[in-house]
Amino acid sequence: MISGRCSLLSIVRRLSEKSKQQCCTEAQKNGCSKRSHLTESAVARHINRNRANHNTALFLSSFVRMASTSQDSDKNIDCSEAKKNWLSLEKSPYLLQHATNPVEWYPWGDKALERAKKENKIIFVSIGYSTCHWCHVMERESFKDKKVAKAMNENYINIKVDREERPDIDSMCMMFIQRFTGHGGWPLNVFLTPDLMPIIGGTYIPRETFLTYLTRIAKEWTQQKDKMIKSANVITESLNGLVKTKPKTKDDGLPPLESVLLCAHMLMDMYDSENGGFSSSAMSINSPKFPEPTNLNFVLSMHVLSNSSALSEMTLEAGLHTLKKMSYGGIHDHVGQGFHRYSVDTQWAVPHFEKMLYDQAQLIQCYANAYVITKDSFFSNIVDDIATYVTRDLRHKEGGFYSAEDADSLPTWDASAKQEGAFYVWTYDNLKALLNKKVPGKDNVTYFDLICRRFSVQKAGNVRKEQDHHGELKGKNVLSSKLGVEDTASHFNFTEEETEKYIKEACQILFEERSKRPRPQLDDKIITAWNGLMISGFARAGIALKNEKYVELATDAARFVERYLFDKDKRQLFRSCYRGKDDEIVQGNVPIYGFHDDYAFLTKGLLDLYEANFDSHWIEFANELQDIQDKLFWDSQNGGYFSTTGEGPTILTRMKDSDDGAEPSGNSIACSNMLRLAICLDRDDLRNKAEKLLIAFRNKIMNFPIVSPQMLLSLIEYHHSMQIYVTGKVDAKETMEMLNLIRERMIPGSVLILTDPEQRDNILFHKNSVISKIKPAKNAMVHICRGQECSLPISSIKHLISELNKIKIADL
Repeated sequence: MISGRCSLLSIVRRLSEKSKQQCCTEAQKNGCSKRSHLTESAVARHINRNRANHNTALFLSSFVRMASTSQDSDKNIDCSEAKKNWLSLEKSPYLLQHATNPVEWYPWGDKALERAKKENKIIFVSIGYSTCHWCHVMERESFKDKKVAKAMNENYINIKVDREERPDIDSMCMMFIQRFTGHGGWPLNVFLTPDLMPIIGGTYIPRETFLTYLTRIAKEWTQQKDKMIKSANVITESLNGLVKTKPKTKDDGLPPLESVLLCAHMLMDMYDSENGGFSSSAMSINSPKFPEPTNLNFVLSMHVLSNSSALSEMTLEAGLHTLKKMSYGGIHDHVGQGFHRYSVDTQWAVPHFEKMLYDQAQLIQCYANAYVITKDSFFSNIVDDIATYVTRDLRHKEGGFYSAEDADSLPTWDASAKQEGAFYVWTYDNLKALLNKKVPGKDNVTYFDLICRRFSVQKAGNVRKEQDHHGELKGKNVLSSKLGVEDTASHFNFTEEETEKYIKEACQILFEERSKRPRPQLDDKIITAWNGLMISGFARAGIALKNEKYVELATDAARFVERYLFDKDKRQLFRSCYRGKDDEIVQGNVPIYGFHDDYAFLTKGLLDLYEANFDSHWIEFANELQDIQDKLFWDSQNGGYFSTTGEGPTILTRMKDSDDGAEPSGNSIACSNMLRLAICLDRDDLRNKAEKLLIAFRNKIMNFPIVSPQMLLSLIEYHHSMQIYVTGKVDAKETMEMLNLIRERMIPGSVLILTDPEQRDNILFHKNSVISKIKPAKNAMVHICRGQECSLPISSIKHLISELNKIKIADL
């Protein structure tokens, strides 16, 4: 830590001067500056204000990010000799990207940590992922630079971490940065003591400022090591206090169901009725907006669950309108299908172009749920759209799914530098040349005319400066619209069906042309947790659309995970595997075993897959995974699951995740999994664990319900679960008719079980007491149960429809 008033002043002056220079530079380029430069006194005041909290050095990172400009350092990059560092032995695409840096990078592990202790050097940890735009920028500016590398190698033990391989290290470092700087992101850069206590950190750091960091911190470590360690101790104790779970008292109970309604109303207050999505009213049009599938899943569920017709209608409108607006916008890839990570504006117009598997996996379920509720083919078409992208571009031939595609790519084959979005955007002239063909039977309309109208194509490009801070999209068009296809149909006096057909034909022409461009890099890491989400996605899509192909894709992925990502000797999951030569599946030299979300997400995927194909093997595997995670991650004292096993060197302490963000939390999903398995296999121990988990997060749920919408759905499931037993031959027509009637409805928190009297040798017949009491019958029948109370047998379609119409899941 850079401590002492005199030590800080030189950096304060430097940052202030850099800010002033940047302000002038921006004014010259843009004619005005939206941000005044940081004065020396302003920086000093901010530092002094936070000194009492031992945050001084940490807050410098926010000034570094605000007050510094990027410098082109290509002249210092040695391209003549590409020496490899320790990362060359790794399998992670992200780590391999840095394998020829002049920095002596290590992967996280004993070799690096032992050397740090032996040489008593500070550890510099840089965390990112292969599709991260700013990670690429910092590598180009700093980590390929000989001068920077020399400073790093002489004074630090340098470790590169793929956040997708090691979410445990990433989450702890992110908590440190967010707690003490108020922001977070990647690349995530943290300096640690040899004993793994955090000293200082930040996100993206420009080259010249990074050099200042490296020199100053190394000097302080030499001259004031004891003070730095003392400060790091204070920070560590503070952070450990944040993650420590307070023991529950006898007065603690389950979170109240009122928290569910509070979350619903909070989301409705944040709902953007014009553009869809959820955002603060204080956000400007140029603020980023994320899909947030956990919120979408929650509001669609609330439509079914709420007793209030007003709230039911509001949540349904919010969910459907958001899904439609997203599909119209540039966040949706209209040419190559699938969805990008997020939009840089509140109108979904211009995306950050990377594509992540976990987004596709969750959004396909949201659109499938929307179709089940509405029976509107608009939503089933988007389900097919996402499925097309995932199976074409993210699927290994044996069934597993890759992680992501990069945002950056070469604009042309002979270009030397990648640009964000280059693969996806179009110039006006390019589109005109490709789409000059007339629409069949419409002599006065070309495909180009249709595309221009549908996607707001402009001759000068349709990306505003505010949406393109680095000028990479100047003169380019993102295919994006605020309106549905009906606007284009009305303008040209076509039917909507004709318009959709012609736009699809135009997009196919563009797809074929785009396929000739350099593609963004594929991260072919296959992550257990994200494959679990995708198994759920395809299983639920198959159920909703009655599409056996989707169920087969989910089944293939489950078999892949069981074969390649489950260590049958240790009976543990691996975190990930990799595509090797000739598509061979390989493990890392030092395999990384699974974290709690790997177990939770995969268990959910297997339970969803069971309800899609009724193969009881997946119940057995899910049950085994549940027992394993209970052994490895369960907090027997306070309830809830830790994210890590606690084995091996780590930073700070074991953490518990309860926030449903870009992905749902492992605890939220595990709670539902336990309740479902408790029903399927008469496991009261799992229901008791689910209760303890909810109690463990009671205060969080009560005080901040909006951060845990998925866990709130599990809370409803705890109080109002429902089981639907269908008895009959699996391949019988009447059995399928009854199953399809049930599947045509969205029934949150329900468990669907099929029992075939002729197939009794399975875990369900052996463990489920309700099934053992159902008497075999000649014809298919249904029992609807709550707990141990079941309806009389339902043996006719008419009777089943009547009973399904009476279902009310919760009293909200």
